[in-house]
Amino acid sequence: MRPVDRRRFIGLTVGGLVLPRFAIGQSDTRPTINIAVQQVATSASLEVVRERSNVGERVQQSIFETLIDRNLKSKLEPIPGLAESWKRIDERTVEFALRKGVKFHNGEEMTADDVVFTFGPERMFGYDYDSGSNKTLFTTVLARDSIEGKKLPAEVVGIAKRTFPSLEQVVAVDKYTVRFVNRVPDVTLEARIGSSGCSIISKRGFMEAKTWIDWARKPIATGPYKVRELKPDESLILDAHDEYWGGKPPIKTIRFVVVPEVSSRINGLLSGQYEFICDVPPDQIGALAQNAKFEVQGGLITNHRILVFDKNHPRLADPRIRQAITHSIDRQAIVDSLWAGKTRVPPGLQWEFYGPMFVEGWTVPEYDPKKTQALLKEAGYKGEPIPFRVLNNYYTNQTATAQIEVEMWRAAGLNIQIEMRENWQQIFENDGKRAMRDWSNSAPFSDPMSSMVGQHGPQGQQQQAKEWTNAEMNKLCETLEVETDMAKRRAMFKRMLEICEREDPAYTVLHQNATFTAKRKDIQWQSAPAFAMDFRADNFRWDRKT
Repeated sequence: MRPVDRRRFIGLTVGGLVLPRFAIGQSDTRPTINIAVQQVATSASLEVVRERSNVGERVQQSIFETLIDRNLKSKLEPIPGLAESWKRIDERTVEFALRKGVKFHNGEEMTADDVVFTFGPERMFGYDYDSGSNKTLFTTVLARDSIEGKKLPAEVVGIAKRTFPSLEQVVAVDKYTVRFVNRVPDVTLEARIGSSGCSIISKRGFMEAKTWIDWARKPIATGPYKVRELKPDESLILDAHDEYWGGKPPIKTIRFVVVPEVSSRINGLLSGQYEFICDVPPDQIGALAQNAKFEVQGGLITNHRILVFDKNHPRLADPRIRQAITHSIDRQAIVDSLWAGKTRVPPGLQWEFYGPMFVEGWTVPEYDPKKTQALLKEAGYKGEPIPFRVLNNYYTNQTATAQIEVEMWRAAGLNIQIEMRENWQQIFENDGKRAMRDWSNSAPFSDPMSSMVGQHGPQGQQQQAKEWTNAEMNKLCETLEVETDMAKRRAMFKRMLEICEREDPAYTVLHQNATFTAKRKDIQWQSAPAFAMDFRADNFRWDRKT
């Protein structure tokens, strides 16, 4: 477990005197590193309540921190973060003891007032939030740059409600003690508070920002690096936060550079333009590994690639057509051909780290073309086109996967047509023509509330975007939230899997996701079992030859 206090007192001893960390004339010899990514942020912002994306998680680790951290060097188990400790008061209440002396990027100390503000109406929930309401907050994908003043984007409020459907209040007990009170019993309350969208921010930093966009592009938090500049769709530059409570950051400046093309990222690594490149396809790993100067790290993460259905589209209204689509995908062929066996076909939308909530024996729909054809015949499908919206390799192997799927569907009698889109705004556009889209689903913490309910429940993005809903599923979500008996909760979750993956498909799982990062071999760094990249003092060393 990471030590409770990661401070490192660094000084120079001369004649018995300890000089300040930055003595006059002392040069900063820490390196600047360049990281090529396919995107920095899907929303053109860094605000964690809005930027809930795979690419966003990669950069957020350096800027933001939560009260409860994840052990990125192990299995993502919870460890102390900005809170030294926490305790359950009762089924609805958790109390946190904050670290003392934690500094924000603006130099101010973090206190309980900042934590309370973080979860308050100005920043997260808006003033109309109702902890007792189960009404779905319909939202759309943020229209970039169009937010007026400090008005919260509708999607921020929607995501806040998704994260905390029943949070009643956050109270400052004293300067370094905070108490979270939920309206109903919730066994996942600690896990929710430790999820990425709950990173602690500076109250003063938020209040001093002129507009929400200004704040979202240069937030003030507690992480080891602070934002110098975000150029949407181009780059993000971070500088060391030398008052970081966990020790002086080992890197002077980090530059995340948007390089959408895989070949350009690889060529940039080989030429020395970049020290790290992200989202390396499996078919490129072997060639890079043969070069003695570089290595590739990574593997399976708690994220599944999925296809999502809009049941309001006339050709998908009949669940038998959606069922047919799920049975016409040879998932193992995709894993073998595009991923060289480096990932797997998982047991539905769940992960083994769910522990007592994991449903043993569950499987994805079997590949069965004859069953597909029988379902299509029963539904009266006559080959009408079904649009399938896809981004250009936002996900590793995304375009190639879509092309293979289309051929599989065609062989089974389905006329599904790829429609390439430029961004998520176009993917989610509700113009009456939306039918299928590519997506992924992550498990931010070890319970189905984080994945199944969080993305497909009544406040999940699929229902908030008006693509799909199911009355029984929604009732189960509400019951699962307040149930404390694990056996009963697991039975509820199994029924949710039956509804969402078999009876009235909301989505279908393709494969577990994996992420691979290539880097210079002379840099000592360990990848995490997540999209996040960790550049704190205990996870980066580069002894450059001078």
